[in-house]
Amino acid sequence: MRITELSTLAQVAAVLAGALRGAGIRAVLTGGACATIYSAGGYQSEDLDLILQSSPTQRSLDEAMAKAGFARNGEYYEHPRTSFFVEFPRGPLAIGTDTAITPVEMPVEGVPVLLLSATDSCRDRLAAFYHWRDRQALGAAVAIATNHALDLENIRAWSRREGASEGLEEFVRALEAAKGASRRSGPRGPR
Repeated sequence: MRITELSTLAQVAAVLAGALRGAGIRAVLTGGACATIYSAGGYQSEDLDLILQSSPTQRSLDEAMAKAGFARNGEYYEHPRTSFFVEFPRGPLAIGTDTAITPVEMPVEGVPVLLLSATDSCRDRLAAFYHWRDRQALGAAVAIATNHALDLENIRAWSRREGASEGLEEFVRALEAAKGASRRSGPRGPR
């Protein structure tokens, strides 16, 4: 698969996963890119954040990214045929204060991609909402939760540990409203 002007974020993630795996580099897709994949179009990120789980040299990382068509420009990697850019934020892999994150591997465009679970992706977006009052992140968390069965008890317990009980209540209200709207606008039977 090659990246083109029409490539989706998921397609770019698949190309990157293949190139990095081929170079022996272990990296976990996080942030808004995960939310894009899990939200079924309810959220669209402009970048892909990958947390390194191995210790490649800068040269080997640059070479792997070049095989996917990306060139380093400062802290980012850019591709001439897509507006999506790639960043490797400093680890560890964490969501708020929780560093006990276990990534999952799932096929994206037929390629195994290492990424946050749907529950962890929701928590990641909630962390942005809780700590920075990012309303767009709240919307992404709701979109993920309406499209996937999540471990809501895990989310509740984590939210309490983050000191975000009020934010959790707002998330639950927004989720209930979104699910109610979905039921109301769903297919209708004969009258």
